[in-house]
Amino acid sequence: MVERSKILYEDDQHQYIWFGWEAPEEEESLVQSNQVLVMNGNNGYLFDPGGAFIFSEVADEISKYINLDNIRYILATHQDPDVLSSITLWLKATRANLLVSRLWVRFVSHFGFSDPSRLIPIPDRGQQVKLPSGDAILMLPSHFLHSEGNFSFYDTRSRILFSGDIGAAVFPKGERYLMMDNWEKHKGYMEGFHRRYMSNNAALRQWVHMVRQYPVEMIVPQHGAIIPKEHIPAFLGWLEQLQCGTDLLDQFYGMHSNAQHP
Repeated sequence: MVERSKILYEDDQHQYIWFGWEAPEEEESLVQSNQVLVMNGNNGYLFDPGGAFIFSEVADEISKYINLDNIRYILATHQDPDVLSSITLWLKATRANLLVSRLWVRFVSHFGFSDPSRLIPIPDRGQQVKLPSGDAILMLPSHFLHSEGNFSFYDTRSRILFSGDIGAAVFPKGERYLMMDNWEKHKGYMEGFHRRYMSNNAALRQWVHMVRQYPVEMIVPQHGAIIPKEHIPAFLGWLEQLQCGTDLLDQFYGMHSNAQHP
C-alpha cells in the first residue's frame, strides 16, 4: 500500500477523503481500486464502495472518519463488480440508499440487493445530491466511458472530480504512487487501458467538453493515481485526441494469419 487513506480537502464543514486498496505485490488477480468519502456536516456520501472481497478493510478505514450509520448515500459510477459487488454488505452496515444509473437497476439484484426502496435510479442526463451546507454532488454523464450507463461525481465545494474509470492507470509492480507528478510517464500507464476500455473518441470529446465547464482542482479516478490541477489540461487534451474502442475495430476483428487453430 502507498497509503490507506488521505484527506484531499478539508474545511470546517466539509471533508473529501480518498481510500485506496490493492492486493499484495505477489497477487495479480485483484484490480487496485480507489474509494472516496465526502463528509458534509455529520453526513457521509460514499463513492464506488468496491468489491465484496475488500469490504472489511474499506469499512474499517472509513469508520475512523465517520460512524457508518451517518452515511446517507452510496453513489456508484457504474455496475462493475470492482465498483459495487460489496453493496449488500454496505446496505447491512449502513442506512444508506444507493444511487446508480437507471440502466443497472435490474442488474444490481445479482449482487444480492433485495430492497428496491433503497435504490434510486440516476436519469441519463444526471442529477445532483444537495448537501446540508447548500453545496452539491453533481452526477455528470459519462456514458460509454466505459459503461453504457456511467457517471462522474463532481463535488462543488472541494471542486474535486471523481471520474470512475476515466483516468485509470495500471502500474507495473513496485511503481504505484498516489499523486501523479510526471505527465509523460503517467500517460504510459493509462494508454493501454483507455484504448481498450473507452468506447470511442466521440464519447471522450463529449466528456471533455462537459468537464471543461467546471473548475476542477483535481481528478480522482477509480483506479490508479490522482491527477492534480496542473496536469488536468494535458490530461483532457490527450483524451480529446485519443483513438480508442470502436475507433480501432480493425485491430480487434479478424483472425491473424499466424493464429493457431484449435
